[in-house]
Amino acid sequence: MLRSAATWFWMLSGILMIISVLLHSPKGDGMGGLAASGGSMFTSARSAENTLNRVSWTLLAIFMGLAVVLSAGWLN
Repeated sequence: MLRSAATWFWMLSGILMIISVLLHSPKGDGMGGLAASGGSMFTSARSAENTLNRVSWTLLAIFMGLAVVLSAGWLN
């Protein structure tokens, strides 16, 4: 029972981690960055990026921790 719940939570954390990584904005603006105004670029987008970073790292820690626990067989 506990092993199957951990497996489902592991899969859910993996899917959520993929989604959170895909939500990140690309680091390089390319030629489009030349036309963007510098002042508006670092206000709310920066806090959203920081929040996404925290969520991604937390999901990564959960995913890796559960991967270790499930592969070691500690829940049998």
